[in-house]
Amino acid sequence: MSNAAKAVLEGGPADLPDRVVPITPPGTEIKVPFRGGYEHFEVTPRLQDTTDGPLRVYTWAYRTSIAE
Repeated sequence: MSNAAKAVLEGGPADLPDRVVPITPPGTEIKVPFRGGYEHFEVTPRLQDTTDGPLRVYTWAYRTSIAE
């Protein structure tokens, strides 16, 4: 098990490739680049059991575009 902080992503695009992601530093929002934009996930009070141990769950909130 890694000692890097990780989170579980819930919701958002069904084809998002990774649902367990590193977070640095842990905060209230995660921004994941995906298909020309960013998927934004917000922290919840819930934990989910994973192979990396119990991890904080972040739920999908909204999407933004990457400025060109």
